[in-house]
Amino acid sequence: MAERISEREAEVLAALGARLTNAQIAHRLHISVRTVESHVSSLLRKHGVTDRWALAELARAGTREPARIVGLPATGTTFVGRDAERAAVLAAIEEARLVTLLGPGGVGKTRLAAVVAEDAIAMFPSGGAFVDLVPVREGFVARAVATTLGVTEGSHQPLAEAVAARLGTGRWLLVLDNCEHVIDEATAFAEQILAACPGTRALVTSRERVGIPCERSVPISPLPLGSDAERLFYDRALAGDPEFVAEPAVIAELCARLDGLPLAIELAAARGASLGPTGLLAALDDALRLLSGVRGGDERHRSLRAVLSWSYDLLDEEEQALFRQLGVFVGAFDLDAAAAVGGDRASVADLLGRLVDKSLVVHLRGRVSRWRLLETVRAFALAQMSATGEEDKTRARHLRWATDAADAVEARLDDPAWREDFDAMAADLRAALAASGGPGEVPHRLARALAHLTFARRHLLESFAHHRTAAAVATSAASAARDLRAGAGCAHVSTTSNLHVYELLLEAAEQARRAGDDRGRAIDLARAVETACRFPEAFETEVPRERLLGLFDDAVAAGPADDPEVAASMALARAWLAGPGRGAPDSELSSAAVTATRATADPVLISSGLCAAATAALHAGRLREANRITRERLRLLPSMDRDDPYCGPEICNTYGRACIYAIMAGDLPGAMAAARAGIEDDLLRDTHITASRLVQPLALTGRFHDAIDYAERMWDQWERAGRPAPLWMLPAVSTTVLACAMLEEPEGVALWRSRAEEVAGGTLGTAPVAVFVDARLAVHSGRFDDAASLVRTAFALDAPLDPYLPYARAASTELAVAAGLPDAPVLLTATAPLAAENEWVAACLARARARLHKDPADLTRALKTWGRLDAQAEHAQTQALQTQLQ
Repeated sequence: MAERISEREAEVLAALGARLTNAQIAHRLHISVRTVESHVSSLLRKHGVTDRWALAELARAGTREPARIVGLPATGTTFVGRDAERAAVLAAIEEARLVTLLGPGGVGKTRLAAVVAEDAIAMFPSGGAFVDLVPVREGFVARAVATTLGVTEGSHQPLAEAVAARLGTGRWLLVLDNCEHVIDEATAFAEQILAACPGTRALVTSRERVGIPCERSVPISPLPLGSDAERLFYDRALAGDPEFVAEPAVIAELCARLDGLPLAIELAAARGASLGPTGLLAALDDALRLLSGVRGGDERHRSLRAVLSWSYDLLDEEEQALFRQLGVFVGAFDLDAAAAVGGDRASVADLLGRLVDKSLVVHLRGRVSRWRLLETVRAFALAQMSATGEEDKTRARHLRWATDAADAVEARLDDPAWREDFDAMAADLRAALAASGGPGEVPHRLARALAHLTFARRHLLESFAHHRTAAAVATSAASAARDLRAGAGCAHVSTTSNLHVYELLLEAAEQARRAGDDRGRAIDLARAVETACRFPEAFETEVPRERLLGLFDDAVAAGPADDPEVAASMALARAWLAGPGRGAPDSELSSAAVTATRATADPVLISSGLCAAATAALHAGRLREANRITRERLRLLPSMDRDDPYCGPEICNTYGRACIYAIMAGDLPGAMAAARAGIEDDLLRDTHITASRLVQPLALTGRFHDAIDYAERMWDQWERAGRPAPLWMLPAVSTTVLACAMLEEPEGVALWRSRAEEVAGGTLGTAPVAVFVDARLAVHSGRFDDAASLVRTAFALDAPLDPYLPYARAASTELAVAAGLPDAPVLLTATAPLAAENEWVAACLARARARLHKDPADLTRALKTWGRLDAQAEHAQTQALQTQLQ
C-alpha cells in the first residue's frame, strides 16, 4: 500500500492526472519547478511506480468516472440463464489472454459476451471496447476497433499502431464480436495487439476458433431444455403480451422443436400474442415439415430457418417488402435511410415499429434513433430479396442514399456531431461504394465524399484508397485529375514513401492533359519535380535528374506563364531543381520563389516558398535566418484547412522543420513550442516521432524528469510500431542519457546508453549529439580523464548540417577550458563564429570564457542568455560557477 501523501503532493498528483507539465504545475500551484520535481520524485517512491505516466493513471483512476466498456450493445430485455457459461468465461478471461466463445449463429454468443464484459469490468480499470464486426468488410477490422475506441491515426502512423498506443498502458478488455467472416484478419490483429499490449485481454465470438497459442475456447450451447429455454420463452412472450398464458408442456414442446436456440425462441415468442401457444406449435410444425428435405446445415440451423421462414410468412405484404429491403444495410440505419430504400417516410416508420414488435428488427435508441437486423436475420432478408428479383433495384436505392447521406455529413464538418453520424453509417457507405460497379456520377460522388470524410476523420490510409477509387470511377479526366491531386496530398501524410506522391502527381498531369487542362498539367508536373527534389530521403529509388529536367521543361511548355499559381509552382520547382544537391535549393531562386508564392495569397504555396528559403539559408550556415523563416511558416498554419489533403504535407513538414531548425539555432523555447504544438495537432498526434521532438528541448532546458517520461513513452510507442528504422531517434535517446546523468540516476544512464548504441548501429562514437552529451557531462562531473580525446573527436567531426555539431564543439571547448587543456584558448577562438548562429552555443562559450578569464561580464551574458532560453539547469550551474569565481 502506498505511503500517506501530503496535501501538496495530492495537488501535484491531480495535476499529473490532467497531463500538465512540471512548468504548468508550478505555475498553477505558485511553486518552483524544482519543488514540483521533488514532489514527483516523492510520489514515484511512495506509490512504487516508475514514471509520471503511471502516476497520471493513478490520479485519473481516483477522479475519473468508473471504467466502462464502450460500444456495448444496448438491450431492453433481461438476460436469462447461462450461469455456468458466465462463470466459465469469466474464469477463462482471468487465466488466458484471448478467450473465444464458440457456437452457431443464433445461439446467444453476442449477448453472453456483452454480459460477461460488464461482469469483468472490475478486472480492467482502464476500460474496454465492444466491437461489432458484423458490418465490417475485409481490411477494416483495425478501423472498426479504432472507431469504437475513438482512436485516429496520425501522419505516417499505421492504424494498428495507434490502437496499440491506446491499449498499451493499463488493463483493457477488447471484445471482437462475430469474427467468422473476417477471421484471418481478426486473428492477425488480435495477435498484434496482444503482443504489443501486455495488459490487454481479448474476448472473441465466432463460429470457429481463432487459432493462436494463447487462445482458450468456451463452447456455447443452446439453452438447456426444461429450465432456461422455457424461462426465456415466457419472459419474451410476456414482454409482448402481459396476459400471455400457456401450458408448460406446450412451451416445453415449442422450445424442444426450436432446439433451445435463443434467437429462434425469441422470434417465436414475439408471435405469442397473435397466434397463441398452440397456434405457434402448429405453425412451427408446418415450417419444419417444409424444410425437412433441405440439405446441408445441422438440425439447429434448420429450426432457425424454419422460425425465420414462418415469421416472414406471417408478415403482410408491406412488412415483407420493407423487411427484404432493409437487408441491404450492413450496419445500423436511421429512419431517413430506411425510407430511402423502402418508400414513404411515415409508412416506413409505422412498418419499422411493427417489425420491431415481431423481433425481426432491433431498435437502437440514442441521440438519433437507429435500427438494425441481426446477422442471421439479415442473411435471411437478403435471400428473400434475391429470390424476389429486387436486389439490383434495392442496391441502386442504397447507393443513392449513401451518396446523399455522405454529401449531407460532408456539409456539416463544423458540427461536432458529424463524427458520430459518420461512424454510424460508414460501413454502409463503404459497402455501397464497393457494390457500385464501374464509373458513374453517383459512385464518383460517393467515393469523393468518402475520401474527404475519412481524411477529416483521420482515417488517412483509407482516405488515400478512396481518392484512388474516385479517380478510377470518375466520369471525366478533369475529375480524375482533381482526385489524384488530393490523393497525392493524402499519400504524403499517410505513407512513408513520397514515390507514391510523385507518381500520383504524374498520373494527375496525364489526366489533365487528356482533359485539355494545360494549367493543371503544368502545376502537377512542377509539383512532381518539387517533391522529388525537396524530399529525396522519402524515395526508395532516386528519380534520375534527366527525367526531372524533362518534366520541368514539359511543365514550362504547358502552363500559362501569366497565371500566378503556375508561376509560383514553376518558381518552386526551378529553385529545388537548380540547387547544389537533392534537398538543397538554390538560394537566389528560393528568394524568387518566395516572391512568386506570396503573389498567390495561398498559405500552402507561401509555406512551400518559405521552406525553400529556410533550407537554402540552412545550407549556407545562416541558422538563425532559417529558424526565423520557419517561425513564419508556423504562423501560416492556422490559415490552412486541416480537412483538406492539399494542406497536409505543409502542416506536417512545418512542425518537423520548426523543431529541428529551432534546435540548430539554439532557440529552445521555439523548439519546445513547436514540438508541443505538433503533438497536440490531430494530424500528427502523440506518436514516437512527435514525442522524440519534445524530448530534446525538455532535456536541453533542464526539465529532466519530463524528458525521461516522454522518452519512455517514445521508446514504448516505437516498439509497438514494430521498431522501424531508428537512427532519427538518436538525438532524443542521447539527450535522455544527459537527463538521467544530470539527475544522478546511473541505472537510467546505463539503460539509455545501451539504447543509444542500439539506435546508432555502431556509429555512436562519431555522432555529434553523443559527443555533445559526453562533453557536457564531463564538465558537469569534473571528470577530465578523456577530455583530450573527446575534444579531438568533436573537432574532427565532418557533419556540417547535423543539428548537434555546434553543441558538440561548444561543450567540448568548455571541457577543454575546464580540464586545463593547452589549446583551450585556440578552440575558443575557433568556435566563436558558431555563437552568432546558435544562442545555446553563445551562452556556453560565454561561460567557457568566464572560466578561462575569470570575467564576471561573460558570466552575466551567459546568465541572461540561459534565462532567455529558459534553460533552467544551465542557468543554475552558471550561478553556481559565479559563486565559485567571486
